[in-house]
Amino acid sequence: MKILLIHGPNLQLLGRRQPTIYGTADLATINQGLRRLAAARGASLTIVQSNHEGDIVGLIGASKDRYDAVVINPAAYTHTSVAIRDAIEASGVPTIEVHLSNIYAREPFRQHSVIAPVCRGQVCGFGPESYRLGLEAALGLAAPQVPAARRAARKGRRMGG
Repeated sequence: MKILLIHGPNLQLLGRRQPTIYGTADLATINQGLRRLAAARGASLTIVQSNHEGDIVGLIGASKDRYDAVVINPAAYTHTSVAIRDAIEASGVPTIEVHLSNIYAREPFRQHSVIAPVCRGQVCGFGPESYRLGLEAALGLAAPQVPAARRAARKGRRMGG
């Protein structure tokens, strides 16, 4: 299974930026835990952080046939980016939207996601745990996407075949 994780704008500031809202865990710590989880589940995890909408759109656009699922924290683009929304929809890759904070308990302008309607699901409000839950969901969605031949080949290798 191959999963793409995209961190949107300003998430490189985690641990320092508004810790009462986003917590004290930094991005490196969050990523380390997610890499461990993916490895334990036999998945490959590619992690990218970008402050640039076009870069994120490009990553999503290139995800078809490269990844079995996408986990994205679009951050501020959650509320404004039709381009990211359209890329997710066009890619056809199962996508999970995650947020550290509960966007529905925040300022009114943050309470609407233009991304959510084209995602398979959304996890928000659990701090760094939102990422773990989102990755677990993506792994569950990706498992049926992995071609039977790849699953059989992996099984054969584990059995010594």
